[in-house]
Amino acid sequence: MRKDILILIVLLTAGAVSLWSCSGRKADSPPERSFRRPAQNGWTLVHLEGSPFEIGYQHGLLLAAEILDMKNVAALELAHDYGRDWEFFRTAARDMMWPRIELRYRQELQGISDGARAKDVDLDLWDIIALNALLEWPYYLDTLEEKSGAAEARSVPERCSAFVAVGSYTKDGRVVMAHNIWTTYLEGQRWTIVFDIAPAEGHRIVCDGLPGFIASGSDFGLNSAGLMITETTIGEFKGFDPAGIPEFVRARKAMQFAGSIDEFVRLMKDGNNGGYANNWLVADRKTNEIASLELGLKNVTLERTQDGCFVGANFPVNPQLVREETKFDPADLSLSANARRLRWDALMADHKGRIDLDLAKRFMADHYDSFQGQDDPGERTLCGHIELSPRGFAHWLPPYAAGGAAQNKVVDSAAAERMSFWALAGHACGLDFKATEHLKAHPEFSWQKDLLRDMPSRPWTLVGIEK
Repeated sequence: MRKDILILIVLLTAGAVSLWSCSGRKADSPPERSFRRPAQNGWTLVHLEGSPFEIGYQHGLLLAAEILDMKNVAALELAHDYGRDWEFFRTAARDMMWPRIELRYRQELQGISDGARAKDVDLDLWDIIALNALLEWPYYLDTLEEKSGAAEARSVPERCSAFVAVGSYTKDGRVVMAHNIWTTYLEGQRWTIVFDIAPAEGHRIVCDGLPGFIASGSDFGLNSAGLMITETTIGEFKGFDPAGIPEFVRARKAMQFAGSIDEFVRLMKDGNNGGYANNWLVADRKTNEIASLELGLKNVTLERTQDGCFVGANFPVNPQLVREETKFDPADLSLSANARRLRWDALMADHKGRIDLDLAKRFMADHYDSFQGQDDPGERTLCGHIELSPRGFAHWLPPYAAGGAAQNKVVDSAAAERMSFWALAGHACGLDFKATEHLKAHPEFSWQKDLLRDMPSRPWTLVGIEK
């Protein structure tokens, strides 16, 4: 089929979705069952409910200004880091991703655009898809650069520190899970939405997220079927299949429809495009079982146990995956991922049998650098501070870049039963980030000045359905 005809069909389909879904919908207010609660210690709770389009429309209506702001952040970072304007990503969203998104999520994405436009915020469908794929674009661009014969393809970002433990490792024998998102502060300062989604089909979801995203992005969330989900990215990963299903679609679908670890694995593997390649840490509080799913494009490894722990810090695990799908060096102990892995191993061993929510919160604030053998907040500590690091981070954040562990979450089985978790915006250690001071000290980042904000360390806050 000619490309121009295919594009016309895609555009007509998008329009049909919008017109069909908007039938009978008032354009000035969300349904009464949706709501947005004022920010508490930096977190904003947004409840969404109904059909896919209704969920999207409520989302767009309630967060229109924040979605536009997030789109501006994405466009700024992608242009600066990769030399591609926003139109490039809109086009890729339309031509590559839209045909591989199933109907329910097409409707939700269209709903977000329509809801934002009802608030006079000009964001169309391709803007919303391009925004949702923010974490996948580096993988796509890395593949393009390699195909073009670039001397060295750019490394994709590495994100997050996390653990999950159960059985003899935890105080009550049940699941404890924790995660912090490593990202630029431009993004991390905005990663403070708690979505409570009650879809017409599938399980209820509570997760953190960015404005405009249909999936968490940090991939920390709970569902009413008993799953507890998080992940960390696979360091120095290479590979992307443009014919695959976008990661943000698979991650949302798995969180919404999986009722067991096996179902989660199946949904994440189905149509895997390699984008945002992660080591997923998953727990089923019904069976008291935890699992680690290292999801490469070619190599997939699943481990599971009812007595043990799994940790994540951007290090790849499977030796074959390391050789075939990464540029990662497991022997270099100065690397952030390796240093944090050693620290996780020590913390799990030293606190075996005592791990609970209080210890999980302490772990998120940890400043011990296992390579140096001392406390020194930087790129090698679980509470990451790239803004303090002369080394930068993993080849994608330069020295002193405004980035690191921007927010934190911890949960145990008891909290998950109530569809709630503890969250802390900013650094768990208590250190504040001051944008003006940082830009004055490091003027090389002045390109961020219009969008970079202060990031104070907030208190731990219980968020979710019961709040």
